[in-house]
Amino acid sequence: MLDPAVATLLRQNPKSYVISADRVANVTATNNLEHALMVLSKVGYTRIPVLSPDDHLQGMLALSAVTDRLLQVPGAAVDQLSGVLVSEVMQPIRHWVDDATKLETILNLLVDEPFIPLVDADMTFRGIITRREILKRVNYLAHNLDKQYLVSPRTDVAVGDGLNEA
Repeated sequence: MLDPAVATLLRQNPKSYVISADRVANVTATNNLEHALMVLSKVGYTRIPVLSPDDHLQGMLALSAVTDRLLQVPGAAVDQLSGVLVSEVMQPIRHWVDDATKLETILNLLVDEPFIPLVDADMTFRGIITRREILKRVNYLAHNLDKQYLVSPRTDVAVGDGLNEA
């Protein structure tokens, strides 16, 4: 459970750590892999959301899946990817959140994921929460905790490094 003071500071303005859907590169399941490779190359990401035409989150497309398919094509010609659909190589959605204030869940997921999709109750894509944006909030917390709270060490408990606890 997050410490209430930490949670309060991290949750200040949750919109500040959500990248809205209209700013996130994506593809649809019916796009071909040639198009998807161009999108991934242009934005410099290794993974992007796959959306339906009505903006429902359907899966994730990783650059590694596209390059794996490319290497299966004789001569590895990029233009031959035009006959392969994103739906053939996209990965299922493993993790998502439907509330940007579920920080404990978000923090736990971002340990192993570069971003977490944010969806509504109908799985309509609303944006992403990235490890980078959360780390910016943690940086804010680290520099501002003592401005809003009186912080002093406890003498009645042993303090460990906390890295091996979980």
